[in-house]
Order: sequence, then structure tokens, then C-alpha cells
Amino acid sequence: MTRRIFVTTALPYANGPLHIGHIMEYIQADIWVRFQRMQGHELHFICADDAHGAPIMLKAQAEGVTPQQLVASIAADRPRYLAGFHLSFDHWYSTDSPENTQLSQDIYRRLKSAGFIDHRTVEQFYDPVKGMFLPDRYIKGECPNCHARDQYADACEVCSIVNTPTELIDPYSTLTGAKPVLKSSEHLFFRLSDRRCFEFLEGWLGAPGRLQPQVTNKAGEWLAGKGEQTLGDWDISRDAPYFGIPIPDAPGKYFYVWLDAPIGYLASLKNYFELGKARAHGERRSFEEFLSAADTEQIHFIGKDIIYFHTLFWPAMLKFAGAPYKVPDHVWVHGFITVSGAKMGKRLGNAISPLRYLEIGMNAEWLRYYIAAKLNASVEDLDFNPEDFIARVNSDLIGKYVNIASRAAAFITRYFDGALRYADDLADLTAAARTAGAAAREGYETREFGRVMRECMSFADSINQYFDGERPWVLARDPAEAAHLQAVCSRALYGFKVLSVLLAPVLPQLAERVAREFFGLERAFLWADAGVPPERINAYQHLMTRVEGKQLDALFDDGKTGNATAPAPAGKPAPGAAAVGGTPVSAADALAPGTISIEEFRKIDLRVARIVEAETVAGADKLLKLTLDLGSERRTVFAGIKSAYDPATLKGRLTVMVANLAARKMKFGVSEGMVLAAGGEGPGLYLLTPDSGAAPGMKIT
Repeated sequence: MTRRIFVTTALPYANGPLHIGHIMEYIQADIWVRFQRMQGHELHFICADDAHGAPIMLKAQAEGVTPQQLVASIAADRPRYLAGFHLSFDHWYSTDSPENTQLSQDIYRRLKSAGFIDHRTVEQFYDPVKGMFLPDRYIKGECPNCHARDQYADACEVCSIVNTPTELIDPYSTLTGAKPVLKSSEHLFFRLSDRRCFEFLEGWLGAPGRLQPQVTNKAGEWLAGKGEQTLGDWDISRDAPYFGIPIPDAPGKYFYVWLDAPIGYLASLKNYFELGKARAHGERRSFEEFLSAADTEQIHFIGKDIIYFHTLFWPAMLKFAGAPYKVPDHVWVHGFITVSGAKMGKRLGNAISPLRYLEIGMNAEWLRYYIAAKLNASVEDLDFNPEDFIARVNSDLIGKYVNIASRAAAFITRYFDGALRYADDLADLTAAARTAGAAAREGYETREFGRVMRECMSFADSINQYFDGERPWVLARDPAEAAHLQAVCSRALYGFKVLSVLLAPVLPQLAERVAREFFGLERAFLWADAGVPPERINAYQHLMTRVEGKQLDALFDDGKTGNATAPAPAGKPAPGAAAVGGTPVSAADALAPGTISIEEFRKIDLRVARIVEAETVAGADKLLKLTLDLGSERRTVFAGIKSAYDPATLKGRLTVMVANLAARKMKFGVSEGMVLAAGGEGPGLYLLTPDSGAAPGMKIT
């Protein structure tokens, strides 16, 4: 039976380029969508830019453009990413649209009519210069706990205590520097705490297979009032000035961006229907008929950071808004992407820019395959390891998969003019193909992509082992073995076709080239093609190159000073050097004449750090690996102090580190700063130690 499925990914915020986390999510969803299309199902793959909110309004003001112009400039760059990574969205729209305004206001009116909207007076900080209420992210002040200055209202970066804006000492607006004042304002709330919501969500969350078990458990904790989040009423309004959708019966009020953003899924779908694109994909019903139909599946792919909105607010809004709105059938959640086990970030020098990946000529299908090989149906984080990336792509795609075609095709083209003949019974091979296809179908359906890739490569191994065992290069020397040679190579190439079909959701461009150029089809592969032995091939054309280490170096090297691929220090600094773990400063440089201004000195962020772990580094004569506690975070620093310190004596000791030094990628890992040490012309190296009473994270001034 043909399934009718509406699939979305999380909407990217329209104030900047797409990052690698977006691309990972889009690739995951795209693989699933392509697999379903190969089965003959009706898919509608939709996304949009999340265009509203204070950050976009303020950024547009700073750039001297309207919010609409800012969003348009960001959106204009999206096709480069989508086409570059072979992402098959059917429609891409914006939440700043007439359709989203109409649907958001309609859902609001329905919820209000059903008794789910309350009016309450709240007190908020207000910037008298900017003339606007301030979200927490735009308020800083002195932490009331550790008295660190310039801390955000929601959390102190030094002592990690959670504050409220009213608790900060000497708060100020980060927009103007003005002291904010408390003002009262009437806000609108969605009554998520209503007993009707609780009863509905309890059943919705408990539906078998709707969510992953980890997600069900987490949302269930919130429903039960456990943990950091609870089922509380939700403030859905913001005061002017605000870039968003006006609340129809509340002049000067706008919907909070998180109300209209998920409705943007439906608005994008509505625009897609109105443009006739759904009809082109086989759908004959109207938007409202499709949305409310019992056979329509609504599936969301999202990251784990937005579970709360998508498993509580969103389904409750849709449920109590009523038909044609319907609750999601599934919300599939994935983890974050890390690099070599570390959180990704520009400060660490390990951020992966999707656009740079494309601009330096790296093959998008390398990344699609690598991500697929690491994805499963859980909410685990996915780690990008450069060495593993090179090894996996080169071994699996080149050494196993492409290798079959390049070797077998040479014999078929040279000796048999491209004709394939299967002299012996194909029962064993077709049975293996059916088994591989069934396993792949189940794995794709359940999003166990890593398992599918492993099974495909196991199948490729069996084909290569068979081919090597038959020694076709020996058979080719004996004319009497021509039929045997043709059969051996034909069987191998049938196996290659099966693999190409099974890998097509992951390698769509390569698979289509194989279908059209190599096997002579006039279309891309369908799933059923795996069961049809090919009869001819065209001459083999090169399909894919190997990954080279220098390409990964270029990916992480953004061309700026202090980039991640810059060479790192090999060991202990020269006599008189002042830094360990970063670039050593020679005695001659340290004593060079000249002065610096206080402004230049203030650029160096010196912090107290506690050494929580110290260990030797295998293969390094002079380095120790230090794990440093900065109060709000932990960092890894490689320091050339092995000759002076036993690692066991360093644990628990306070030291001083440069916290804002660009991270450097070393042979042994990423060094995220430097610790300070003193040394002279003679032997000896001495870590700097702050006085007693100092605490991790304190800034040295």
C-alpha cells in the first residue's frame, strides 16, 4: 500500500549560514525520504527558514536593513548547501509568510475559544534607551554569588549558578549599556498545565513507537514534574518592538517565535500545495484534506535540544486546535555532532564549515556516507574523527564498493563487449541479494543507517572474496575459460548493482550515474531493481576518488592566524619562555624593547584553573595532558612539563592559564589554551600558582 508522508526537519534560524549540525540532520532525513521514495511511496519533504524574533530584528537594525531584507539575504544562500549535499527537499519557505500568519492566528483563536489562553501581568526589565523589553540574553551584570562581572542574567559563566535578571547586581543592557528598569506588561499564556493537556500528552507520549524510548522517558519526566523542566504554562507573547506575527486581539503584542516556528512546518506545506507542487508529486487532495486525512503521516526530524517544544507544546497545540490540524505521528530525535570526541566550536578551532567543505572540492557523498555509517535510531551524539573519516571512506567506498566495478568491468568490456552472461545457477546470489535487501529495508525504515552500511560492506566483502578466489586474471589467459570468466565477472557486477541500489539513499548522485551511465537505465534506481540481474554494462568510467589527508587539513584550516592546523609546540619552552601548551615565547622576544597598552594587555584572558587530571601522553617525550577545571567548563591542555613534574603530584593543584588562546590541533589531540610557567637560563620549570583562596574560573586582573 502506498504511504503518504509529510516529513520536516527543524527550521534553521535565519540569522546566519547553515552549520554542520543542520547538514547532519538534513542528511539523516534525506536518506530516509529517498529510501521511501524508492519504495514507491508519496513523500512531501518540507522545510523553511525560522525568520522571526528579537535577534533577527536587532541584527537587521545593526546592519541598516529591514528584517525581511536580512532574512532574504540569508535564504538566498540556502540552495548552495541543499544542492551541494544532494538534499532533496520538495519545498523550502519562510515563517515570515502570509500562510504562517493565517495559520498561527487561526490556531491561537481556536486555543483561546477552547479555554487554553490566559492573560497575566508580568514584570520584565526594560531598556529605556532602546525602548524595548529585554530578553535575558541581552542583560548582564555582577553575579550575586561569586561577584564576577559581566555575567548573563540566566547563568554565571564563572560559578555556574543560575540567576534571574532581577538578582544581578548593577544590571545593564548589552544593547545600549543603559540600566534597565522593571516594567509591568500583560502577557498571554498557553495553559499547558491544564488537566486536559496532561491527560492528552500522557496518552500521546505513551503510544508505542511514536518516539524513541529515551525521548519518551525524558518527556515523561517533564510531564511528571521531575528534572529541570516541568509542565508549566507557556508565555506565548512578546511586546513591540518585535519582528513577528501580530496577535489578532492584542494590539502591540506579537507571538513568541517558538509559537509560530513549528506552525511554519504547516505554512510551508500549505504554500507547497498552493503552488501545485503537491499535485506534481501525485497528491490530488487540498492542503486541508491532506493534513486531516487518516492516512497522512506527519514526521519530524529534530535535534535533542528542542525535544521540550516538539513533544509537549507542539502536539498539545495541534490537538486542541482541532481539525484539520492533527498531532505528529513521530518525532525522531538525534544527538549532536562532535569532533574527535570534543564539543565543536570556533574557539576550539575544530568547527566544520559545510560551505568550506564544498568550496575546497570535497565530495558531498563522502560526508553522507560517513554520517550514515555512524547514525542509528538512538539519541546518541555522532563523532566526526578526521582519521576515521579518511579510513572509512577510502576502505568502504573505494576499496570495497567501487573496487568491484572497476575490476570486473575491465574484463567484461575487453573480452565480451559489455555483455553479461550467467552460465551457472544464480539462486545463491539472488538469495543473498534478497537477504541483503530485506535487511537494508528494515534498517532504513527504522533509521538504523549504520547497521545498513555495515551489512552492505559485508556483502561487498563477500563479492570481493568470491572474485579474488576465482582469479579472473588467470582465467583470462586461457580461451577455454572464457565462459567461466564471463560468469565470474557477471556475478560480481550483479552484486555491484545490488549494492548500488541499497546505497542509493545515501549516495544518490553516484548511484544514479551507475544506473544511467554504467548499466544503461533511463532513470535512477528503484528498490525493486536489486532483484533484476543486469544484462549489459557500458565501459567503466571513474566513479569516486580517495580522500586525502591534506583535504582534511584544509577543511579545518580557515586561513586565519591561530587556526586548528597550525603546528603545535613539541615540548618544553626555551629558557625564559613564559608559556606552556601554546606557542612558546623566547627569552629574546620576552625581553625585546617596547611596551604595550593596557588595552592590549586586557585582550589576554588569564584565569585560575584547577588541574583535575594529569597524565602522560603516549609517544610524547615532553608532554603531559592536563584536564583543567575553569569553574564553568573543562579544557584540555598539552603542556611540555613532563621533565619537571610527576603527573600524580599535579592533580588538584591550582594554576594560571590563558583562556582565550585559539585552540591548536596537535598530533595527540586539541590543546585548548596554555598554562603559565616560569623558567630561566638554568634548569628547572615552575608552574605559576595563585594564592590560597583563589577559585577556578576567577579572572586575573
